[in-house]
Amino acid sequence: MFKGGMAGMMQKAQKMQEDMQKAQAEIKNLTATGKAAGGSVQITLNGEHQATNIQIDEGVMDDKDMLEDLILTAINDATKQISDTAADKMKGVTGGMKLPDGMSLPF
Repeated sequence: MFKGGMAGMMQKAQKMQEDMQKAQAEIKNLTATGKAAGGSVQITLNGEHQATNIQIDEGVMDDKDMLEDLILTAINDATKQISDTAADKMKGVTGGMKLPDGMSLPF
């Protein structure tokens, strides 16, 4: 049967859940700064994808359409950084096993 039996499986699941909660707390505390136009627009997001800071050089404020595009680019850059870091942290917890959306441990 299983080495360690059901109790061993439950201990492993509990450990994985604890590790996942720790990783989620670490992710919540992440920050990432997305940049566009060589840093002319910089937007900082936290691990919950909330903007915490924005910096815009005056030189890019003349063209509204371009500025809007640069803001979007900076937001997307920061979001990707947060998502990539979060995925790496979770991969370490799950051993590379991707859990289905909405699924958490214990099952």
